[in-house]
Amino acid sequence: MVLVLLASGCSSMLPKTYTESTSFASFDAAREALEKLVPMKSDKHTLESNGFNPVTHPNTKILTHTDIVRLFVPTTLLKREDLDPGVLVCLEARDACHGLELAGSKIERARTGNFFADFSNFRRRTETTGWRFNGLILFVKDLVVYRSWGGQPSVNEVETASNPLGPLQDVGPSLLSIK
Repeated sequence: MVLVLLASGCSSMLPKTYTESTSFASFDAAREALEKLVPMKSDKHTLESNGFNPVTHPNTKILTHTDIVRLFVPTTLLKREDLDPGVLVCLEARDACHGLELAGSKIERARTGNFFADFSNFRRRTETTGWRFNGLILFVKDLVVYRSWGGQPSVNEVETASNPLGPLQDVGPSLLSIK
């Protein structure tokens, strides 16, 4: 019976992993929630009603004024007048300036293909799909003064590993490490 299962190439027996680090259902849902924040008008209450509660939303980094200075301090390539007006307001507010850096994703990794080839380490094929989102929101006291977003709306990667020696592929290096 075991041989029948191994020979069948049953890909349903291959491992799958799922990583979820956000409460949003999709990249577009996260983007829309962030875009609803209107700089110089929205406040923290609006932020929380849009699903961005820094206490409960996973992978949210709370930024201090010092963190924000490191992000936006003008360099020789970027001058002060190149910065967004909301960023300037935040930088000038000093300790009243703080921010949130948001990172969220929903990623699924599935090994696909022939079970026997995968199990015996001859050939492994892994498909990665999903999305990744990141956002930045700056505040002066409770007022949103700046917001931006980015990320990968669609992740679609395929990794294929071939080992001509199958399960013996890693034996050589392990023998060399024995003393």
